[in-house]
Amino acid sequence: MAQVLEFRLPDLGEGLTEAEIVRWLVQVGDVVAVDQPVVEVETAKAMVEVPCPYGGVVTARYGEEGSELPVGAPLLTVAVGAPAEPAAESSGNVLVGYGTSAAPARRRRVRPPRPGVRPTGGEPSEGHRTAEPAAEPPVSAAQPPVSDSPLRTRRPTVPERPDGPVPVISPLVRRLARQNGLDLRRLTGSGPDGLILRADVEGALRTTAAREEAAKTTVTAPAPETALLERPEPRAGTRIPLKGVRGAVADKLSRSRREIPDATCWVDADATELMRARAAMNAAGGPKISLLALLARICTAALARFPELNATVDTEAREIVRLDQVHLGFAAQTERGLVVPVVRDAHARDAESLTAEFARLTEAARAGTLTPADLTGGTFTLNNYGVFGVDGSTPIINHPEAAMLGVGRIVPKPWVHDGELAVRQVVQLSLTFDHRVCDGGTAGGFLRYVADCVEQPAVLLRTL
Repeated sequence: MAQVLEFRLPDLGEGLTEAEIVRWLVQVGDVVAVDQPVVEVETAKAMVEVPCPYGGVVTARYGEEGSELPVGAPLLTVAVGAPAEPAAESSGNVLVGYGTSAAPARRRRVRPPRPGVRPTGGEPSEGHRTAEPAAEPPVSAAQPPVSDSPLRTRRPTVPERPDGPVPVISPLVRRLARQNGLDLRRLTGSGPDGLILRADVEGALRTTAAREEAAKTTVTAPAPETALLERPEPRAGTRIPLKGVRGAVADKLSRSRREIPDATCWVDADATELMRARAAMNAAGGPKISLLALLARICTAALARFPELNATVDTEAREIVRLDQVHLGFAAQTERGLVVPVVRDAHARDAESLTAEFARLTEAARAGTLTPADLTGGTFTLNNYGVFGVDGSTPIINHPEAAMLGVGRIVPKPWVHDGELAVRQVVQLSLTFDHRVCDGGTAGGFLRYVADCVEQPAVLLRTL
Protein backbone atom coordinates (compact mmCIF):
# COMPACT_ATOMS: atom_id res chain seq x y z
CA MET A 1 0.00 0.00 0.00
CA ALA A 2 1.42 3.37 -1.02
CA GLN A 3 2.21 5.86 1.73
CA VAL A 4 2.51 9.65 1.71
CA LEU A 5 5.60 11.06 3.42
CA GLU A 6 5.83 14.72 4.29
CA PHE A 7 9.19 16.45 3.68
CA ARG A 8 9.72 19.59 5.77
CA LEU A 9 12.19 22.43 5.26
CA PRO A 10 15.32 21.18 7.06
CA ASP A 11 17.51 23.10 9.46
CA LEU A 12 19.98 24.84 7.15
CA GLY A 13 22.46 25.47 9.95
CA GLU A 14 24.16 28.55 11.43
CA GLY A 15 21.03 29.71 13.28
CA LEU A 16 18.95 30.27 10.14
CA THR A 17 15.23 30.06 10.87
CA GLU A 18 13.61 30.65 7.47
CA ALA A 19 14.24 30.53 3.73
CA GLU A 20 12.67 31.99 0.60
CA ILE A 21 11.56 29.69 -2.21
CA VAL A 22 13.41 30.84 -5.33
CA ARG A 23 12.50 28.11 -7.80
CA TRP A 24 10.71 24.78 -7.72
CA LEU A 25 12.66 22.04 -9.50
CA VAL A 26 9.78 19.52 -9.59
CA GLN A 27 6.08 19.57 -10.38
CA VAL A 28 3.17 17.71 -8.77
CA GLY A 29 3.08 14.28 -10.38
CA ASP A 30 6.83 14.11 -11.05
CA VAL A 31 8.75 11.04 -9.99
CA VAL A 32 11.71 11.93 -7.75
CA ALA A 33 14.65 9.83 -6.61
CA VAL A 34 16.25 9.78 -3.17
CA ASP A 35 18.48 12.86 -2.68
CA GLN A 36 17.19 14.54 -5.86
CA PRO A 37 17.10 18.36 -5.53
CA VAL A 38 13.46 19.47 -5.47
CA VAL A 39 13.58 23.18 -4.66
CA GLU A 40 16.05 26.06 -4.72
CA VAL A 41 15.86 28.30 -1.64
CA GLU A 42 17.64 31.46 -0.60
CA THR A 43 18.61 32.00 3.01
CA ALA A 44 20.19 35.04 4.59
CA LYS A 45 23.58 33.52 3.79
CA ALA A 46 23.38 31.63 0.51
CA MET A 47 21.27 30.08 -2.22
CA VAL A 48 21.09 26.28 -2.01
CA GLU A 49 19.29 23.39 -3.66
CA VAL A 50 17.43 21.23 -1.15
CA PRO A 51 17.43 17.47 -1.88
CA CYS A 52 14.48 15.29 -0.88
CA PRO A 53 15.33 12.25 1.29
CA TYR A 54 12.42 10.22 -0.17
CA GLY A 55 11.86 8.58 -3.52
CA GLY A 56 8.42 8.42 -5.12
CA VAL A 57 5.74 10.58 -6.75
CA VAL A 58 5.27 14.23 -5.72
CA THR A 59 1.66 14.62 -4.58
CA ALA A 60 1.67 18.22 -3.32
CA ARG A 61 3.92 21.29 -3.11
CA TYR A 62 3.58 23.91 -0.40
CA GLY A 63 4.60 27.51 -0.89
CA GLU A 64 4.80 29.64 -4.01
CA GLU A 65 8.03 30.94 -5.53
CA GLY A 66 9.00 34.12 -3.69
CA SER A 67 7.32 33.11 -0.44
CA GLU A 68 9.18 32.55 2.83
CA LEU A 69 8.85 29.39 4.91
CA PRO A 70 10.10 28.80 8.45
CA VAL A 71 12.34 25.85 9.23
CA GLY A 72 10.13 22.84 9.91
CA ALA A 73 7.30 23.91 7.59
CA PRO A 74 6.24 21.28 5.01
CA LEU A 75 7.79 21.65 1.56
CA LEU A 76 6.12 18.80 -0.32
CA THR A 77 4.63 15.33 0.07
CA VAL A 78 5.85 12.22 -1.71
CA ALA A 79 3.91 9.00 -2.26
CA VAL A 80 6.28 6.04 -1.86
CA GLY A 81 5.60 2.56 -3.14
CA ALA A 82 5.58 0.52 0.07
CA PRO A 83 5.78 1.10 3.83
CA ALA A 84 9.21 0.86 5.35
CA GLU A 85 11.21 2.07 8.31
CA PRO A 86 12.39 5.69 8.12
CA ALA A 87 15.98 4.57 7.63
CA ALA A 88 14.98 2.70 4.48
CA GLU A 89 13.01 5.62 2.97
CA SER A 90 15.25 8.49 4.03
CA SER A 91 18.85 9.02 3.06
CA GLY A 92 19.46 11.41 5.95
CA ASN A 93 21.49 13.62 3.59
CA VAL A 94 19.03 16.48 3.36
CA LEU A 95 21.86 19.00 3.10
CA VAL A 96 25.18 17.23 3.31
CA GLY A 97 27.59 19.06 5.56
CA TYR A 98 25.03 21.32 7.26
CA GLY A 99 24.52 19.13 10.32
CA THR A 100 21.01 18.03 9.34
CA SER A 101 19.44 14.64 9.85
CA ALA A 102 16.59 12.79 8.23
CA ALA A 103 13.49 14.97 8.16
CA PRO A 104 10.63 13.76 10.36
CA ALA A 105 7.74 12.34 8.37
CA ARG A 106 4.13 11.60 9.15
CA ARG A 107 2.85 8.60 7.25
CA ARG A 108 -0.66 8.43 5.95
CA ARG A 109 -2.43 6.10 3.60
CA VAL A 110 -3.26 7.53 0.21
CA ARG A 111 -7.02 7.84 0.06
CA PRO A 112 -9.15 9.51 -2.57
CA PRO A 113 -10.24 12.96 -1.42
CA ARG A 114 -13.85 13.72 -0.68
CA PRO A 115 -15.73 15.62 -3.39
CA GLY A 116 -15.01 19.31 -3.19
CA VAL A 117 -11.97 18.88 -0.93
CA ARG A 118 -8.45 19.39 -2.24
CA PRO A 119 -5.05 20.32 -0.74
CA THR A 120 -4.32 23.96 -0.24
CA GLY A 121 -0.89 25.01 -1.47
CA GLY A 122 -0.58 27.90 0.96
CA GLU A 123 -1.30 25.87 4.11
CA PRO A 124 0.54 22.56 3.96
CA SER A 125 -0.39 20.86 7.16
CA GLU A 126 -4.03 21.83 7.08
CA GLY A 127 -4.45 21.07 3.39
CA HIS A 128 -2.92 17.66 3.90
CA ARG A 129 -5.27 16.93 6.77
CA THR A 130 -8.38 18.05 4.93
CA ALA A 131 -7.79 15.42 2.26
CA GLU A 132 -8.56 12.70 4.83
CA PRO A 133 -12.12 11.68 5.65
CA ALA A 134 -13.26 13.28 8.89
CA ALA A 135 -15.56 11.78 11.48
CA GLU A 136 -17.89 14.76 11.24
CA PRO A 137 -18.22 17.93 9.15
CA PRO A 138 -15.83 20.72 10.17
CA VAL A 139 -17.23 23.37 12.44
CA SER A 140 -16.14 26.99 12.29
CA ALA A 141 -14.43 28.60 15.25
CA ALA A 142 -17.18 31.22 15.48
CA GLN A 143 -20.13 28.80 15.84
CA PRO A 144 -20.74 25.79 18.06
CA PRO A 145 -21.08 22.42 16.26
CA VAL A 146 -24.62 21.24 15.50
CA SER A 147 -25.55 18.06 17.33
CA ASP A 148 -28.57 16.30 18.80
CA SER A 149 -26.79 16.10 22.12
CA PRO A 150 -27.88 18.86 24.54
CA LEU A 151 -24.42 18.80 26.08
CA ARG A 152 -22.71 19.61 22.79
CA THR A 153 -25.19 22.31 21.79
CA ARG A 154 -24.52 24.13 25.05
CA ARG A 155 -20.74 24.11 24.55
CA PRO A 156 -19.38 27.68 24.69
CA THR A 157 -18.18 29.27 21.47
CA VAL A 158 -14.77 30.29 22.79
CA PRO A 159 -13.83 27.87 25.57
CA GLU A 160 -10.91 28.25 27.92
CA ARG A 161 -8.56 25.33 27.37
CA PRO A 162 -6.72 23.89 30.38
CA ASP A 163 -2.95 23.79 30.43
CA GLY A 164 -1.70 21.28 27.90
CA PRO A 165 -0.98 20.93 24.19
CA VAL A 166 -2.92 23.10 21.77
CA PRO A 167 -4.21 21.20 18.70
CA VAL A 168 -2.12 23.07 16.12
CA ILE A 169 0.19 21.41 13.60
CA SER A 170 1.25 24.18 11.23
CA PRO A 171 4.04 26.49 12.46
CA LEU A 172 2.58 29.16 10.17
CA VAL A 173 -0.65 29.11 12.19
CA ARG A 174 1.28 29.45 15.45
CA ARG A 175 3.33 32.34 14.06
CA LEU A 176 0.23 34.13 12.75
CA ALA A 177 -1.41 33.86 16.16
CA ARG A 178 1.76 34.91 17.99
CA GLN A 179 2.33 37.97 15.78
CA ASN A 180 -1.22 39.17 16.44
CA GLY A 181 -1.27 38.37 20.17
CA LEU A 182 -4.00 35.74 19.82
CA ASP A 183 -4.30 33.05 22.51
CA LEU A 184 -4.86 29.76 20.68
CA ARG A 185 -6.30 28.19 23.84
CA ARG A 186 -9.39 30.33 23.39
CA LEU A 187 -10.15 28.94 19.94
CA THR A 188 -12.17 25.91 18.93
CA GLY A 189 -10.65 24.40 15.81
CA SER A 190 -12.78 23.54 12.80
CA GLY A 191 -10.45 20.79 11.59
CA PRO A 192 -10.62 17.08 12.37
CA ASP A 193 -10.41 16.34 16.09
CA GLY A 194 -10.61 20.06 16.87
CA LEU A 195 -7.48 20.93 14.87
CA ILE A 196 -6.99 24.70 14.70
CA LEU A 197 -6.56 25.83 11.10
CA ARG A 198 -5.38 29.09 9.60
CA ALA A 199 -8.97 29.95 8.70
CA ASP A 200 -9.86 29.71 12.40
CA VAL A 201 -7.13 32.17 13.37
CA GLU A 202 -8.00 34.58 10.56
CA GLY A 203 -11.67 34.43 11.49
CA ALA A 204 -10.90 35.22 15.11
CA LEU A 205 -8.70 38.14 14.04
CA ARG A 206 -11.47 39.52 11.82
CA THR A 207 -13.94 39.28 14.68
CA THR A 208 -11.55 41.08 17.03
CA ALA A 209 -10.87 43.77 14.44
CA ALA A 210 -14.60 44.31 13.89
CA ARG A 211 -15.16 44.73 17.63
CA GLU A 212 -12.32 47.22 17.91
CA GLU A 213 -13.64 49.19 14.95
CA ALA A 214 -17.10 49.33 16.51
CA ALA A 215 -15.60 50.50 19.80
CA LYS A 216 -13.74 53.32 18.03
CA THR A 217 -16.98 54.81 16.76
CA THR A 218 -18.08 55.48 20.35
CA VAL A 219 -14.87 57.29 21.26
CA THR A 220 -14.66 61.04 20.76
CA ALA A 221 -12.24 61.93 17.99
CA PRO A 222 -9.05 63.65 19.22
CA ALA A 223 -8.27 67.23 18.48
CA PRO A 224 -6.64 67.84 15.09
CA GLU A 225 -3.34 68.84 16.72
CA THR A 226 -3.26 65.64 18.80
CA ALA A 227 -4.14 63.47 15.83
CA LEU A 228 -1.29 64.93 13.83
CA LEU A 229 1.15 64.23 16.63
CA GLU A 230 0.00 60.66 17.15
CA ARG A 231 -0.23 59.66 13.48
CA PRO A 232 2.36 61.47 11.36
CA GLU A 233 2.00 61.30 7.63
CA PRO A 234 4.20 58.58 6.08
CA ARG A 235 7.04 59.90 3.96
CA ALA A 236 6.81 59.41 0.25
CA GLY A 237 9.30 57.03 -1.31
CA THR A 238 10.01 53.43 -2.19
CA ARG A 239 10.11 50.91 0.64
CA ILE A 240 12.56 48.04 0.20
CA PRO A 241 12.26 45.10 2.62
CA LEU A 242 15.40 44.29 4.58
CA LYS A 243 15.51 40.56 3.95
CA GLY A 244 17.77 37.91 2.48
CA VAL A 245 21.41 38.88 2.13
CA ARG A 246 20.67 42.60 2.62
CA GLY A 247 18.81 41.89 5.85
CA ALA A 248 21.55 39.60 7.17
CA VAL A 249 24.21 42.22 6.41
CA ALA A 250 22.16 44.91 8.15
CA ASP A 251 21.71 42.80 11.27
CA LYS A 252 25.38 41.83 11.46
CA LEU A 253 26.74 45.32 10.91
CA SER A 254 24.31 46.79 13.46
CA ARG A 255 25.38 44.21 16.03
CA SER A 256 29.06 44.95 15.35
CA ARG A 257 28.50 48.67 15.88
CA ARG A 258 26.61 48.03 19.14
CA GLU A 259 29.06 45.56 20.69
CA ILE A 260 32.55 46.31 19.36
CA PRO A 261 34.52 49.40 20.47
CA ASP A 262 36.54 49.69 17.27
CA ALA A 263 39.40 51.99 16.30
CA THR A 264 41.25 52.52 13.01
CA CYS A 265 44.85 53.38 12.10
CA TRP A 266 46.33 54.12 8.65
CA VAL A 267 49.66 54.08 6.86
CA ASP A 268 50.79 54.75 3.28
CA ALA A 269 53.14 52.21 1.75
CA ASP A 270 55.27 52.02 -1.39
CA ALA A 271 54.00 48.92 -3.21
CA THR A 272 56.38 49.22 -6.16
CA GLU A 273 58.58 46.27 -5.10
CA LEU A 274 55.55 44.09 -4.36
CA MET A 275 54.18 44.73 -7.85
CA ARG A 276 57.59 43.88 -9.34
CA ALA A 277 57.80 40.68 -7.31
CA ARG A 278 54.36 39.61 -8.54
CA ALA A 279 55.31 40.35 -12.15
CA ALA A 280 58.46 38.24 -11.74
CA MET A 281 56.46 35.34 -10.29
CA ASN A 282 54.00 35.38 -13.15
CA ALA A 283 56.75 35.65 -15.76
CA ALA A 284 58.36 32.46 -14.44
CA GLY A 285 55.50 30.29 -15.70
CA GLY A 286 52.87 28.28 -13.88
CA PRO A 287 49.58 29.53 -12.45
CA LYS A 288 49.28 33.29 -12.20
CA ILE A 289 49.53 34.73 -8.68
CA SER A 290 46.91 37.31 -7.73
CA LEU A 291 47.68 40.45 -5.78
CA LEU A 292 45.00 39.50 -3.26
CA ALA A 293 46.83 36.21 -2.61
CA LEU A 294 50.09 38.06 -1.86
CA LEU A 295 48.29 40.42 0.50
CA ALA A 296 46.67 37.42 2.19
CA ARG A 297 50.06 35.78 2.61
CA ILE A 298 51.33 38.98 4.24
CA CYS A 299 48.27 38.99 6.51
CA THR A 300 48.85 35.46 7.79
CA ALA A 301 52.50 36.21 8.46
CA ALA A 302 51.53 39.33 10.41
CA LEU A 303 48.93 37.41 12.43
CA ALA A 304 51.58 34.88 13.38
CA ARG A 305 53.57 37.76 14.90
CA PHE A 306 50.53 39.47 16.44
CA PRO A 307 48.10 36.67 17.42
CA GLU A 308 46.09 39.09 19.55
CA LEU A 309 44.25 40.17 16.39
CA ASN A 310 43.25 36.64 15.38
CA ALA A 311 40.76 36.44 18.21
CA THR A 312 37.19 36.90 19.34
CA VAL A 313 35.56 38.13 22.55
CA ASP A 314 33.29 35.85 24.60
CA THR A 315 31.09 38.50 26.21
CA GLU A 316 29.21 36.06 28.45
CA ALA A 317 32.40 34.59 29.94
CA ARG A 318 34.23 37.95 29.72
CA GLU A 319 37.16 36.27 28.01
CA ILE A 320 39.31 36.93 24.95
CA VAL A 321 39.62 33.78 22.85
CA ARG A 322 42.80 33.67 20.74
CA LEU A 323 42.34 31.33 17.80
CA ASP A 324 44.96 28.86 16.60
CA GLN A 325 43.92 28.76 12.94
CA VAL A 326 43.51 31.61 10.48
CA HIS A 327 40.31 31.40 8.44
CA LEU A 328 40.62 34.46 6.22
CA GLY A 329 37.47 36.19 5.01
CA PHE A 330 37.50 38.59 2.07
CA ALA A 331 34.79 41.05 1.09
CA ALA A 332 33.14 40.41 -2.28
CA GLN A 333 30.48 42.62 -3.88
CA THR A 334 27.85 40.69 -5.86
CA GLU A 335 24.50 41.45 -7.48
CA ARG A 336 22.83 40.01 -4.37
CA GLY A 337 24.83 42.28 -2.07
CA LEU A 338 27.99 42.15 0.02
CA VAL A 339 29.20 38.69 1.02
CA VAL A 340 32.34 37.58 2.87
CA PRO A 341 33.53 34.13 1.72
CA VAL A 342 36.08 32.43 3.98
CA VAL A 343 39.36 30.77 2.97
CA ARG A 344 39.90 27.91 5.41
CA ASP A 345 43.36 27.42 6.95
CA ALA A 346 44.83 30.39 5.09
CA HIS A 347 47.92 30.24 7.32
CA ALA A 348 48.82 26.83 5.84
CA ARG A 349 48.47 27.86 2.17
CA ASP A 350 51.05 29.24 -0.22
CA ALA A 351 50.42 31.97 -2.79
CA GLU A 352 49.31 29.51 -5.50
CA SER A 353 46.83 27.78 -3.21
CA LEU A 354 45.45 31.10 -1.99
CA THR A 355 45.03 32.33 -5.58
CA ALA A 356 43.09 29.22 -6.57
CA GLU A 357 40.81 29.36 -3.52
CA PHE A 358 40.10 33.08 -3.97
CA ALA A 359 39.15 32.42 -7.60
CA ARG A 360 36.85 29.51 -6.67
CA LEU A 361 35.02 31.42 -3.94
CA THR A 362 34.70 34.59 -6.04
CA GLU A 363 33.12 32.66 -8.90
CA ALA A 364 30.72 30.92 -6.51
CA ALA A 365 29.79 34.28 -4.99
CA ARG A 366 28.96 35.76 -8.39
CA ALA A 367 26.91 32.69 -9.32
CA GLY A 368 25.10 32.74 -5.95
CA THR A 369 26.15 29.17 -5.13
CA LEU A 370 28.13 29.78 -1.95
CA THR A 371 27.14 27.41 0.84
CA PRO A 372 26.67 28.46 4.48
CA ALA A 373 29.97 26.70 5.22
CA ASP A 374 31.71 29.03 2.71
CA LEU A 375 30.38 32.11 4.48
CA THR A 376 30.94 31.36 8.14
CA GLY A 377 33.76 30.69 10.58
CA GLY A 378 36.10 33.54 9.60
CA THR A 379 38.68 34.79 12.12
CA PHE A 380 40.10 37.83 10.24
CA THR A 381 38.93 39.76 7.17
CA LEU A 382 40.89 41.26 4.25
CA ASN A 383 38.95 44.06 2.53
CA ASN A 384 40.33 45.17 -0.84
CA TYR A 385 38.19 48.24 -1.43
CA GLY A 386 40.77 49.55 -3.89
CA VAL A 387 38.81 47.75 -6.63
CA PHE A 388 36.20 50.52 -6.22
CA GLY A 389 38.79 53.17 -7.02
CA VAL A 390 39.05 54.61 -3.50
CA ASP A 391 42.07 55.15 -1.28
CA GLY A 392 40.81 54.63 2.27
CA SER A 393 37.93 53.50 4.43
CA THR A 394 36.94 52.89 8.03
CA PRO A 395 35.11 49.57 7.65
CA ILE A 396 32.87 47.92 10.22
CA ILE A 397 34.40 44.78 11.73
CA ASN A 398 32.84 41.52 10.63
CA HIS A 399 31.33 40.37 13.95
CA PRO A 400 32.50 38.36 15.92
CA GLU A 401 36.01 38.86 14.53
CA ALA A 402 38.45 41.29 16.13
CA ALA A 403 40.07 43.07 13.17
CA MET A 404 39.95 43.86 9.45
CA LEU A 405 42.76 44.97 7.12
CA GLY A 406 41.70 47.42 4.41
CA VAL A 407 43.64 47.93 1.18
CA GLY A 408 43.06 50.94 -1.05
CA ARG A 409 43.91 51.43 -4.72
CA ILE A 410 47.53 51.29 -5.86
CA VAL A 411 48.28 54.45 -7.87
CA PRO A 412 51.39 56.35 -9.02
CA LYS A 413 52.29 59.11 -6.59
CA PRO A 414 55.32 61.28 -5.81
CA TRP A 415 57.39 59.50 -3.15
CA VAL A 416 60.80 60.02 -1.61
CA HIS A 417 62.83 56.92 -2.54
CA ASP A 418 66.52 56.55 -1.67
CA GLY A 419 66.69 60.24 -0.80
CA GLU A 420 65.21 61.38 -4.10
CA LEU A 421 61.75 62.32 -5.27
CA ALA A 422 60.35 59.66 -7.56
CA VAL A 423 57.03 58.40 -8.89
CA ARG A 424 56.17 55.16 -7.05
CA GLN A 425 53.18 52.83 -6.76
CA VAL A 426 51.59 53.89 -3.46
CA VAL A 427 48.81 52.20 -1.49
CA GLN A 428 46.99 53.21 1.66
CA LEU A 429 46.54 50.47 4.29
CA SER A 430 44.13 50.68 7.21
CA LEU A 431 43.50 48.43 10.19
CA THR A 432 40.22 48.53 12.09
CA PHE A 433 40.46 46.56 15.34
CA ASP A 434 38.50 45.70 18.47
CA HIS A 435 40.08 47.76 21.25
CA ARG A 436 39.09 45.10 23.78
CA VAL A 437 41.56 42.53 22.41
CA CYS A 438 44.62 44.80 22.20
CA ASP A 439 45.96 48.30 22.59
CA GLY A 440 47.13 50.71 19.93
CA GLY A 441 50.72 49.51 20.17
CA THR A 442 49.82 46.00 19.03
CA ALA A 443 47.59 47.28 16.24
CA GLY A 444 50.27 49.71 15.09
CA GLY A 445 52.92 46.99 15.14
CA PHE A 446 50.72 44.72 13.01
CA LEU A 447 50.05 47.42 10.44
CA ARG A 448 53.70 48.49 10.33
CA TYR A 449 54.80 44.89 9.67
CA VAL A 450 52.25 44.60 6.84
CA ALA A 451 53.53 47.85 5.32
CA ASP A 452 57.15 46.66 5.58
CA CYS A 453 56.27 43.45 3.72
CA VAL A 454 54.49 45.45 1.02
CA GLU A 455 57.49 47.73 0.59
CA GLN A 456 60.09 44.96 0.90
CA PRO A 457 58.58 41.55 0.05
CA ALA A 458 61.90 39.91 0.94
CA VAL A 459 60.93 40.41 4.60
CA LEU A 460 58.57 37.48 4.15
CA LEU A 461 61.51 35.17 3.44
CA ARG A 462 62.26 35.11 7.17
CA THR A 463 58.97 33.27 7.83
CA LEU A 464 58.87 30.92 4.80
